[in-house]
Amino acid sequence: MEGEIPNFIMVWILAVASLSYCHTIGKLTSPGLTRLLAILPVISFFFFLPLNLTSICLGGPSSFFLAWLANFKLLLFAYGKGPLSTTPPICISHFIPLACLPIKFRKVENKIKSGPSTSAPKGQKSPLNYAIKALILATSLHVFHNKQYIHPKIILFLYSIYMYTGLELVMALVASLAQAFLGVDFEPQFDEPYLATSLQDFWGRRWNIMVSRILHPTVYDPVRSISRRVIGNRWAPLPAVLASFFVSAVMHELIFYYIGRTKPTWELTCFFLLHGVCLAVEIMLKQAFAGKWRLPAAVSGPLAMMFVGVTGLWLFLPSLLVRCEADVMAYREYLAFTEFMKNVSNFVKANSVLNQ
Repeated sequence: MEGEIPNFIMVWILAVASLSYCHTIGKLTSPGLTRLLAILPVISFFFFLPLNLTSICLGGPSSFFLAWLANFKLLLFAYGKGPLSTTPPICISHFIPLACLPIKFRKVENKIKSGPSTSAPKGQKSPLNYAIKALILATSLHVFHNKQYIHPKIILFLYSIYMYTGLELVMALVASLAQAFLGVDFEPQFDEPYLATSLQDFWGRRWNIMVSRILHPTVYDPVRSISRRVIGNRWAPLPAVLASFFVSAVMHELIFYYIGRTKPTWELTCFFLLHGVCLAVEIMLKQAFAGKWRLPAAVSGPLAMMFVGVTGLWLFLPSLLVRCEADVMAYREYLAFTEFMKNVSNFVKANSVLNQ
């Protein structure tokens, strides 16, 4: 961890400077090939920047924000699409966080006319919701200390819960900080995925919503448009779904490489391709029955979540825990952080005594 924080600061200084350049390029060029060629060096640079970070707590989110979210949004921006392309153009103070953070400005209509709202925005979660998830995540330390006494399958199941709660808390923290500085409402990035009623509901509307939104215009829509000319409008979504899951698999393999610096073993790719195929089959069945018959949500929901859980324990989590040793890295960084805070506390106490 030594030197990680200075590296982290430098990475984000360079990222902010690069995005400032892109904002300027957007004013000087019109959407199209010229803007794309001007932005391509930044996109390449964002693939390189995460290599300067080696921790899971700082490097993991940074690689996701820069190599995936920012790059995909910049590709859309090059052609005048996506959240970064608006009329009139958004100011640079909004452009930078919107480009590299998992946030989306909430549309608030007639806010001045209707006056301040007394209720929480739709989809906004309560502090109690996040507090419960933080308490669940806190039990991970106890499980880590005693994992030799717990069945490996149970360990994997518990770590899957910790992964979800950790991701949601990190996303919520980032959105809250951005909201505090920008004064804008943001939409949550997870919508209680364990309540999904199908694979389509899980991947499209509940799990990591920002990724779904960024894959839709960059991968799904272009592939569907091309497929429509070949196989017709009815079946065009199927290759588009498979392409989206393939790109997601590639990006996950890349992020796991940033975290663990180990060669891919392709379990992740198999996980996402398997889910892409199964989601395509689900869409085919829904179209075949045309809404005339459908499993009750009380049945389809648990079946979908069971499938996600089993395949995740089989293909996804081993890559995270065995290949990247994410739990060991997180625990080591937790110890380093607590030791740092103890040193800071001791330093403050010593200074207060000397000043008395």
